[in-house]
Amino acid sequence: MLVSAKEMLTKAKAGKYAVGQFNINNMEWAKAILLTAQEMNSPVILGVSEGAGKYMCGYKTIVGMVNGMLEELNITVPVALHLDHGSYEACYKCIDAGFSSVMFDGSHYPIDENVAKTKELVKVCAEKGLSLEAEVGAIGGEEDGVVGTGECADPDECKMVADLGVTMLAAGIGNIHGKYPENWAGLSFETLDAIQQQTGDMPLVLHGGTGIPSDMIQKAISLGVAKINVNTECQLSFAAATRQYVEAGKDLQGKGFDPRKLLAPGFEAIKATVKEKMELFGSVNKA
Repeated sequence: MLVSAKEMLTKAKAGKYAVGQFNINNMEWAKAILLTAQEMNSPVILGVSEGAGKYMCGYKTIVGMVNGMLEELNITVPVALHLDHGSYEACYKCIDAGFSSVMFDGSHYPIDENVAKTKELVKVCAEKGLSLEAEVGAIGGEEDGVVGTGECADPDECKMVADLGVTMLAAGIGNIHGKYPENWAGLSFETLDAIQQQTGDMPLVLHGGTGIPSDMIQKAISLGVAKINVNTECQLSFAAATRQYVEAGKDLQGKGFDPRKLLAPGFEAIKATVKEKMELFGSVNKA
């Protein structure tokens, strides 16, 4: 059964570890991540962007698939199904479809509008027992057509949004989505520290977890980050394993073209990536 992310993140923040949000793109992704979470005895958050939502035939399809997997695969660790970078409208669609958690990304609105819309959603999510993530300060890179340069959030604005009663807060600290460029300046730990001082026990979220060096990840966790989002890294490892399989000509041997065989190396590669991240984030055996 899907759960809100509130309890798992409150525990993570108190215990100085982080829960991974791994975005799903299809059945292979969802199955690989859930099986790994169960094997690692780790709580997990399945992230769904609006683009991935469209690709997988809508939010109801995704809820049906994930709920079916929880039952059929006997998944007993805590699992939250979370809308990633949702618009105001998408949040309501996911709430109706049966998601257990949503993110409203109002970072591109003026702060007053971000606050007003977040406030509305706090009320709705509280009534339904869902967790809600808010965002302050755009996160760099491109995510569903929104391009940001990796700004640092204003700690006072972070406090304003945190005080509305959201479950978790994503704040820009120089992080970006996708691969990091050669000239990336790194995370701003000063900003993160200032945000944590203003927001206290609020679990903080680090977007763009792909390619951030391990020591920076660990430092971010020590400064209050309790949720880390990973997507690109699983896509890269899946693609590399699939390429290797095809380049070795294995799809031409016997029934090697069968999608169950063709996608198996990629599936295993996602599992290996997720396992590595769970170990790095410290969430193993925390279910």
